Amino acid sequence: MSLETLYLPPDGWPRCRWCAAAAGDEAYLRYHDTEWGFPVADDKRLFEKLCLEGFQSGLSWRTILNKREGFRAAFAGFDFAQVARFGPADVERLLQDAGIVRHRGKIEAAINNAQRCLELVAEQGSLARYIWRFEPQQEGGDEPEPQMLTESEASRALSKDLKKRGWKFVGPTTMYAFIQSMGLINDHAHGCVTREQTAKARAAFKRPR
Repeated sequence: MSLETLYLPPDGWPRCRWCAAAAGDEAYLRYHDTEWGFPVADDKRLFEKLCLEGFQSGLSWRTILNKREGFRAAFAGFDFAQVARFGPADVERLLQDAGIVRHRGKIEAAINNAQRCLELVAEQGSLARYIWRFEPQQEGGDEPEPQMLTESEASRALSKDLKKRGWKFVGPTTMYAFIQSMGLINDHAHGCVTREQTAKARAAFKRPR
């Protein structure tokens, strides 16, 4: 166990070091303990995270997490079929919504990505089936040390393919954060109290086919 990669909150259970960025924020710690790194196969949740990772660009995840309910209300629960129908009036409405990050480019990207998501689902059957094609296949225990990378071969491949399909705000670093959080890899630090839980969840997870 490396103390350099761990954070010890008041409850005495070691967590990933990045939790220290919001020390004392129970919602942030709960996100780490119950969401980050657990595999997801629900299309709405995957689309939500793709959007929120785009909105996070240049900001902290704590900022986005604190506004997540505001985003959900503003973007129809991230039902991409509904978001795909948003028009110019919706963009102007969202630019006045203090519950989200009011960035025109990111708002327009989320709407564009919803439209592209409909196309992708029509072709692939589901967003989950498409996303999980990019799960890294490790052989011989050659996984890199957790949280040592900012992008990977898988995140670059996902980014490249999404961009080819017309998606926006889906760069390789953004997609690596998405892959980490949606459980396509187990990037919890060794010694983190949640690492074993996410490993078990990944082992039991039925990959969409």
